[in-house]
Amino acid sequence: MVRRLVSAALLVVAVLAAIPLVLVPVYAIPGIRPISTLMLAEHFTFQPFEREWTPIEDIAPVLVRSVMMSEDGQYCFHGGVDWDALGNVVDQAVNEGEAGRGASTIPMQTVKNLFLWNGRSFLRKALELPLATYADLVWSKTRTMEIYLNVAEWGNGIYGIGAASRYYFNRPASQLTANQAALLAVTLPSPLTRDPANPSAGLRRLAGTVAARARASGGYIGCVSGV
Repeated sequence: MVRRLVSAALLVVAVLAAIPLVLVPVYAIPGIRPISTLMLAEHFTFQPFEREWTPIEDIAPVLVRSVMMSEDGQYCFHGGVDWDALGNVVDQAVNEGEAGRGASTIPMQTVKNLFLWNGRSFLRKALELPLATYADLVWSKTRTMEIYLNVAEWGNGIYGIGAASRYYFNRPASQLTANQAALLAVTLPSPLTRDPANPSAGLRRLAGTVAARARASGGYIGCVSGV
C-alpha cells in the first residue's frame, strides 16, 4: 500500500514537472496566448476577471521601458536570473525566514505567474530559478516581456496591460502616457493595495523616479524590439 502511494506521488510530481518543460516551447510560438495560474483559479472558482491580450507592438514603448526599469533593470543582461542581485538579498531573506522579491527578475516572475503559486517561500523561489533559466533559453527577450505584460496581475481580477490600461485610465495600452506607464509599473509589486488611478503621494514619488529612469534607459532596454 505504502509503495503504491509513493509511486503515485512520484508520478504526480513527474507530471507536474513535465508541464512547464512542454509548455515553455509551446509558449514561444507567436500567437499563443498563455494564461496564469491565478487566472485558472479565478476561472475554476467562478470569479469574474478581466484579461485583454495585447501584442507587444501595440503596447506603448514607454510602458515597456517603465516596467523594465522598475522591475528588472538588468533584464537585457542576465540569463533569466540576476545572480548578483540574488546573492545580495540571500542573507536578509534567511534572517527574515522568507525569499524577498528584491532579486526576482521578469523571467522569474513570468514563470511564477504561469506555473507556480503566489506567496513567498524558499521552495517557490528554488523552483523559479531553473524555470526562469530554461524559459530565457527558449524565449526571446521580446517574447518574455510580451508574456509577462499580458499575464501580470494589476488589481483584483485585472490581468494584463490591456485590461489594466482600460480599467485605470480608460485607454488602450498603446496610448499610455509616460506618467501613466510609470504608475502602472510601480503598482506591480503590490497590485491589490496600490491604485495607479488614485495614487498616494508615496506612489507618485516612486513613479516619478521610475519615469526618470525610463527616460534615461538607453541601451539598457535594447534587447526588446520596438522600444
